[in-house]
Amino acid sequence: MLRKSVLGIAGLAFTGGVFAGPIAAHAAEPVSTTKPVAVSVQGAQSKIDLNDEQLANAKAIIAATKKAGLPERAAVISIATSLQESKLENLGHLGDANDHDSLGLFQQRPSSGWGSPEQITNPEYSTLAFLKGLKQVDGWDKMPLTEAAQTVQVSAYPDAYAQWEQQATDIVAHNWNS
Repeated sequence: MLRKSVLGIAGLAFTGGVFAGPIAAHAAEPVSTTKPVAVSVQGAQSKIDLNDEQLANAKAIIAATKKAGLPERAAVISIATSLQESKLENLGHLGDANDHDSLGLFQQRPSSGWGSPEQITNPEYSTLAFLKGLKQVDGWDKMPLTEAAQTVQVSAYPDAYAQWEQQATDIVAHNWNS
């Protein structure tokens, strides 16, 4: 219930698709070419080796971030969030291991207004949905990554995103201009 009300406040209960609202207004803005700014990496960092599928998903997040006209910092937050939520795997329904009806790279829930199962298992759509929520957070680009991600995701583990900041920063730095 809390997540549903937060999503409603953030304007994420989609009626006309992800391009309604702020995403469309920013689609034509120039993409930043500055390096991602780590506000401050918090706590111990985790790292996993990425397979081809995970790397392709990271690149899809970067492409969607550019499409939304947002800077590299938004891609870092998005990738760190996906690393925490799914290890950059586009997860379908996991049966008894599923967290409610969570799906995709960001473990978004159809029942919470993120979109249909087909939409939120589409890497571009799910990233744009996450970014739409992120843009609703005042000062997201200046706050600690875990705070920005948690404000959008409303996780039971609000500090867990921080552990992925260094790997997400490295992924974006390596792939932003490729």
